[in-house]
Amino acid sequence: MVCAAYSYIYVFSPHSYVVDSKIEPFYKGGKVQVSYLPCYIFCTCESRVNVLEISTGKIVHSVQHDDQEDITSFALSCDDEMLVTASRALLLKQWDWRQAQCTRSWRAIHTVPVASMTFDPTSTLVATGGCDGTIKLWDVLKQYCTHNLKGSSGVVHLVQFHPDISRLQLFSSSLDCGIRLWDLRSSQCVCVLKSHYSAVTSLSFSPDGGTMVSSGRDKICTVWDLKAQKAKRTVPVYEAVEGVVLLPENEDLSQIGVKSKDLHFITAGSKGVMRVWEASTARCVYAQTLSEEEEEKDDDPRRLTYLLLLPASSRLATVTAEHNIVLYQLPGLTTQQQFVGYNDEVLDVKFVGKGDSHIVVATNSCQLKVFELLTNSCQILYGHTDTVLSLDVFKKGFLFASCSKDRSVRVWQMDSDSGQVHVFLVTCCLLVSSSPCLLISCPCFLQDVNSVAVSPNDKLLATGSQDRTAKLWSLAGEVEVGMLGVFRGHRRGVWAVCFSPVDQVLASSSADGVTKLWSLQDFSCLKTFEGHDASVLKVVFVSRGTQLLTSGSDGLVKLWTIKTNECVKTLDAHQDKVWGLHASRKDDKMVTGSADSNITVWVDVTEVELAEEQAKQEDQILKQQELSNLLHEKKYLKALGLAISLDRPRTVLTVIKAIRQVENSHELLETTVLKLRVDQKESLLRYCAVWNTNARNCQDAQAVLQVLLTHLPPEELLQYQGARTHLEGLIPYTERHMQRIGNLLQASMFLNYMWQKMRVAGAPSR
Repeated sequence: MVCAAYSYIYVFSPHSYVVDSKIEPFYKGGKVQVSYLPCYIFCTCESRVNVLEISTGKIVHSVQHDDQEDITSFALSCDDEMLVTASRALLLKQWDWRQAQCTRSWRAIHTVPVASMTFDPTSTLVATGGCDGTIKLWDVLKQYCTHNLKGSSGVVHLVQFHPDISRLQLFSSSLDCGIRLWDLRSSQCVCVLKSHYSAVTSLSFSPDGGTMVSSGRDKICTVWDLKAQKAKRTVPVYEAVEGVVLLPENEDLSQIGVKSKDLHFITAGSKGVMRVWEASTARCVYAQTLSEEEEEKDDDPRRLTYLLLLPASSRLATVTAEHNIVLYQLPGLTTQQQFVGYNDEVLDVKFVGKGDSHIVVATNSCQLKVFELLTNSCQILYGHTDTVLSLDVFKKGFLFASCSKDRSVRVWQMDSDSGQVHVFLVTCCLLVSSSPCLLISCPCFLQDVNSVAVSPNDKLLATGSQDRTAKLWSLAGEVEVGMLGVFRGHRRGVWAVCFSPVDQVLASSSADGVTKLWSLQDFSCLKTFEGHDASVLKVVFVSRGTQLLTSGSDGLVKLWTIKTNECVKTLDAHQDKVWGLHASRKDDKMVTGSADSNITVWVDVTEVELAEEQAKQEDQILKQQELSNLLHEKKYLKALGLAISLDRPRTVLTVIKAIRQVENSHELLETTVLKLRVDQKESLLRYCAVWNTNARNCQDAQAVLQVLLTHLPPEELLQYQGARTHLEGLIPYTERHMQRIGNLLQASMFLNYMWQKMRVAGAPSR
């Protein structure tokens, strides 16, 4: 029965995959800045500054210091044109970030790394705050240091210019928790604004520049009168605040509690939510709400570390401790987009949604992440209390299940229109697999089970275990399970099992590095696929059951043709274990997730490649016909050029032989060859080096070489690609041909001599 099925299904073409898109780490902590025209997000990732395009969620530019040192700080100019970075090697670099080109580099003068950096509103001055307690100001146009401000105690972790450049004022903060106001005309500290008792985290200015709000980790915000240089009000906010932003005036913000024209500001910090405060009354007028599952804990990874205002688009951006960047739209503070900077180890990944428009990802955490593939925007799902281990999707794609170390299974439902996901059902189980109307979990009597799979008709269940076996179970009812048999043959634990969509066979992959195909009728091993150098972690059927995809801890994904046991393609896009592997319902895409934190979406290009190959063959046929016509019409120059463009040395040789057979062949060959383009002459020289190795073609090669060597200067010939190698290869064979011709000439002369002697000896005497 299995063989009969194979004879039918192998009419389909094997699939071929290429990378379509990637979701890769782009932010692992540090500074984040959004361009003034809110198109790009700039963020540090170890030794690089990555530029993320907001509309697509993809890294479009990246700059990196040559010394590979970590970047400690950076600043983007207010006109979005210049980027300046500072590395641990105490080097400052100025970049044309769109071209990823360094336009200038100079020593930072600081004795220890730069901790903070900012541009002034005119984009001509950049200030650097060092860990040595000093502040340097640099004129990036005239390229020199304009100020060296001393007096701060410890690391200067915050520097910011007053928005009114005519005031020439710079604000800074260091370990003494004071806010220093520097007069850049006199290079003196005018005053120290003291109110905070811990690190000052951010400053925000009113549009008229007369009021400033500062935030700190001492759970207060202070409203300052900059004219009087005194605190107007201290607002207790009851959380360590990492960012504060003054809300824009003359906008209707009633949706977030702003009902008066008094000064209002937003804070973000340790509680993981944004809150709106009325400065005059020190009252919280609005706070984001969290669901019961999202309520903050003592070490909540969702605490906010940055709050940024995007004035050109009336949006706000926050950065979480989990390296997620979230964009909110005013006036309602509705979530617009969310980007995940770092996924940690990816344990499982599945396609979900209408037309497989999303993927759900289980990482080394208790949250699930649902990415929209078009924009890379992410929705984070809370509910599990321990690491999520496995995922499975119901056939229609709008329901999926997750199982966790917290010994629970959750079923989630995606809205078909909005793409939003909500928890649907919670049960207490260990591992999960699912079918259209059936939820299966492994009961406690199954020990060390790594994988569960349900047959397409929902009547059979397969499990793969650490005991080196896979087992087949009967699903007689919704709760009754009976074992039918055991598949034995793997030498180490079985990581994954998968039913064929068309045949009565089961695939299993193991830590012994092999994948096996088993008969469901007699439990015998039908085929073994060897090729991975390490554990095979996942296996799935593709191409309507004619091929297998496997992923291993060697970071490779392999495509196998079942009929021939042949690995037809190896896909290399990961640097670590590939735990996640899933094919789309239409069988036209697949997705892989790895311990290297990368998620790769692959697209099937079989039809495209077939169409390209067919078009190429048709073009070759047309050109071959055209070549025959040109030879028939004795248009040798066009024929030679066409043959060279097709890269057909044999056809080129045919044209050369045809030229040498006509009257005045030497002159015609000379005229034809010299009219070729330089690249065509390069190819002709390369062909001659090959022809010259064969005695039957050496005369044609020598004829062409005579033209090239006679009429082209040596300097031009040596500029040809590979000319030296070709010319050196010509010498020994040419010497051999000359020796052979010399011997032939000598033999012919001896024959002629003997013939003449014979004639003389045989002549009648007088």
